Amino acid sequence: MKRKTYGRDFGLSLRIVLTGGLLGLLYVLFAVVLFSVLNVGLAPLLVIVIGLAVLQYWTSDKLALAAAGAKIVSPEEAPELHAMVERLCALADLPKPRVAIVDTDVPNAFATGRNQKHAVVAVTRGLLQRLEPREIEAVLAHELSHIANRDVLIMTVASFFAMLAALLTRFGLYAGLFGGFGGGNNRDNNNQVPVWLIVFVVSVVTYALSYILIRTISRYREYAADRGSALMTGAPEYLMSALQKIASDIVRIPQRDLREVAGMNAFFIVPTNWRQQVGELFMDHPPLEKRLAALEQIAREMGRVG
Repeated sequence: MKRKTYGRDFGLSLRIVLTGGLLGLLYVLFAVVLFSVLNVGLAPLLVIVIGLAVLQYWTSDKLALAAAGAKIVSPEEAPELHAMVERLCALADLPKPRVAIVDTDVPNAFATGRNQKHAVVAVTRGLLQRLEPREIEAVLAHELSHIANRDVLIMTVASFFAMLAALLTRFGLYAGLFGGFGGGNNRDNNNQVPVWLIVFVVSVVTYALSYILIRTISRYREYAADRGSALMTGAPEYLMSALQKIASDIVRIPQRDLREVAGMNAFFIVPTNWRQQVGELFMDHPPLEKRLAALEQIAREMGRVG
């Protein structure tokens, strides 16, 4: 197996384009239906949605770091970690991202950023304490593959739209329970469907479709990043052992600590609730056993196992 693509995957690129297009189409229809029903002009709608999207695009890495409680560290503060990142970036021909550490005992890692030049790789204190150097390197290579594949941005944008749909779902439900908006129209025409019900139904459908789309690309991107790590390091067995250690140690972490970082599960290399997830369709990561099987197959192709 040639070690030159470092996880860049046509299938992933195609899914990113399709997911972005479908999400865009979905939310254009969603916005047109909702705001035409509510008699809000298209221009104010575009200003609000585009303004929020631009704001999120420019602040995505800061929001993710703040949500995780991550702190950017200098080469002087974490020399070994920076040295690993620099070496891997040289192998993969990537700009060196900023490096951050999350002060939590939960072993994990994630990458964020709007593009390759504005990216961050973050690891937790728990991961640094539990893994061997070659395993840490394999995890870092996995996260760098996310940056190389440019799938971090689409996940952030897709998650934003899903949150918007979820908020409007609750808004529509609240309006229906307490009388809500559009009451005057209902008095003029008893046969008219209540506006709050339209808001609620459209929001629920939108959220459900975006939820499935996000998790479909999320699962595929994890396979692509695992492959990228294997190719970048040339030793998939170290990522396999790292995944097994992270998963087994997570179940020993107190639930209070897990809840503090649960909001980053879609970005973590192993979600903190991996044992509680039921039904692959609704999982944001592939099942651990399937990831290990895929890595084992890569190891065979590389001649790392008999």
